[in-house]
Amino acid sequence: MNMIEPYTIEHRPTPERYARGWYVIGSNSSITTTPTTLSAFGTKLVAYRGQEDNQVHILDGYCPHMGGDLSRGEVCGNSVICPFHLWRWGADGVCDHIPYAKRIPPKAVIKSWPVLEKNGLVMVWQDPENNPPIPEQEPVDNADWYSGEWTDWEMHSIPIQSQGRELVDNMADMAHFGPVHYSSVKSFKNVMDGHRFIQYMVGGHQLLTDSCDDLLTSVATYEGPAYMTTAMTGSMEGQPMAVHLLVSHIPVDTNNFIINFGVMMKKSATHNAEENRALLAAYTEKTLESFHQDVAIWNNKCLIDNPLLCDGDGPIHLVRKWYSQFMTDVADIRDDQVRAREHVTVEGPSVEDTLAVLANRA
Repeated sequence: MNMIEPYTIEHRPTPERYARGWYVIGSNSSITTTPTTLSAFGTKLVAYRGQEDNQVHILDGYCPHMGGDLSRGEVCGNSVICPFHLWRWGADGVCDHIPYAKRIPPKAVIKSWPVLEKNGLVMVWQDPENNPPIPEQEPVDNADWYSGEWTDWEMHSIPIQSQGRELVDNMADMAHFGPVHYSSVKSFKNVMDGHRFIQYMVGGHQLLTDSCDDLLTSVATYEGPAYMTTAMTGSMEGQPMAVHLLVSHIPVDTNNFIINFGVMMKKSATHNAEENRALLAAYTEKTLESFHQDVAIWNNKCLIDNPLLCDGDGPIHLVRKWYSQFMTDVADIRDDQVRAREHVTVEGPSVEDTLAVLANRA
């Protein structure tokens, strides 16, 4: 009798390295002239809005003089003052004033992190090589946010006890939608191209209505390792719905991350402002309930570098190969990490055809 050896789960030690790209730290309105603490990338940062330039600035969070926490200080002009000895640090990270010193030490410089304000969000650029942002990897404009026809983002932060790669796996993990989200998937396709990875899905979902037969379309796009937006259409309580979801994780350290989760909804012309806010709140609550179904899995699963896959799974290895480009030095990125390709897991109605059906129903 032949004995089959049990499958061995493998996981290599996690290096102290964080993926290169843009990370959302919050909405525009969340950063003010009062300093904010950011626990990210294995350290502490301070974020604040300048009093003079009205721009968001992010600096290393500890004063190198005697270790004071800059996020406990205050903003003066475009600088932040350490509460310990009142050393003042400019937006460029250079110390510009010490009240009791005749000469500022020439080494009095801390890191100033690249910042982007776009689509109603504040983002910080992380690069393990300390290179400046890559221009072509800046997230594209979200025209809906600028149109005035949509609500602003409703934001929530969700702590996760895992690694960002586990979150990104969802882009290819078609098989989890049924067991975890009680969804029926009618079509599922992934497209990889450079720094983008896209998931096209058509299905039914109890999140939106009491019937899983109602159609839902979802186009989820990662632009870099940590900025994912989803354009979703469907219905709630019999009313057509159009929403954008934001999922941007920011690693606290190698074993924990925070998901900055946002929902933005197209305003209904038949509702007043208060009714639209109530509709957004109701949809956000339902969406968070669905998202926490994933959280319960992530917080309790193990990390697997060699997942045992079957022919009905999505292209897990493909999305992981794509993600690995952001953990690789730019000079060492391989063609197979960025080359355009497409993978269809479930052949079925396209997003475009389903949108036409939904439009006819409306």
